[in-house]
Amino acid sequence: MDSSKRIVVGLGEALWDMLPTGKHLGGAPLNFAYIASLLGEHALIASRIGNDPLGAEIQSELGGRNLDTSGIQTDSKLPTGTVDVRFRGGQPEYEIRQPAAWDALEWTPKWGEIAAKCDAVCFGSLAQRASKSRQTIQNFLENTRPACLRVFDINLRRPFYDREVIDSSLHLATILKLNDLELPEIAAILSLKGDSTRVLMQQLLDRFGLKMVFVTCGEHGATAANKEKIVSHPGFKVHVRDTIGAGDAFTAAAIHCVLRGIDLEKTLAIANQWASWVASQAGAMPPIGEKERLKMLSGVALSAS
Repeated sequence: MDSSKRIVVGLGEALWDMLPTGKHLGGAPLNFAYIASLLGEHALIASRIGNDPLGAEIQSELGGRNLDTSGIQTDSKLPTGTVDVRFRGGQPEYEIRQPAAWDALEWTPKWGEIAAKCDAVCFGSLAQRASKSRQTIQNFLENTRPACLRVFDINLRRPFYDREVIDSSLHLATILKLNDLELPEIAAILSLKGDSTRVLMQQLLDRFGLKMVFVTCGEHGATAANKEKIVSHPGFKVHVRDTIGAGDAFTAAAIHCVLRGIDLEKTLAIANQWASWVASQAGAMPPIGEKERLKMLSGVALSAS
């Protein structure tokens, strides 16, 4: 493997988003892994699909996207996950079908090997809605190396979360990413006190011993905090096709930068750039030409030099 590549894992749900315009590959961990692969990482998806046509189609689609699929499990009983997506005021609304194959994630020797060697893993709250998958995700995180970035990208989806899942996940995480709508809800769940984004971010850093907290604000960019400072970036103006997966792209690009020691201001700019690109495309995993991909990557290379 290229020594410049890091092993970056999307852990949790892989599914089909059923949009009015047709179906698109989705699931936050899969979206994250896909963008990580575009950034040049050794990106791996650890999930579970059904032994059905939709599952076979996921395998086929991913085969052509430079993603490591060796962490995909197949369930003989449960179906491949699907989400019905509708739009209201330009914002997606989700009906997440259950049960699905990713509700039965299994802790296996193969996943133990992946956990032991990965440099970063991104997980959320949705894939922890079923107790078996929750335990498997926790096992995975507990078996990573101390230096591994354990990224909790919350992705709150009602009614599939509670205080226990949020609290236990934060104690296992080293980096937290959430959006400006999720932040006050998380603050209420955890009884945090404060009336500003920056105060709440500082409390999350302190209470859970996190290395970093990222809060995305849609078209208004994002804010990031570590133990030394809090910085913001206004984002980029683009013509939005849909916002599905934009937050996952932000996370993937941010983690790519953190792994390379890029400073917080440049990390935010690069992460917002990739999030804006996804928002300007249809679906969460849009194709990209090699020329355009390399052009976007040039900004990362300049920042790391």
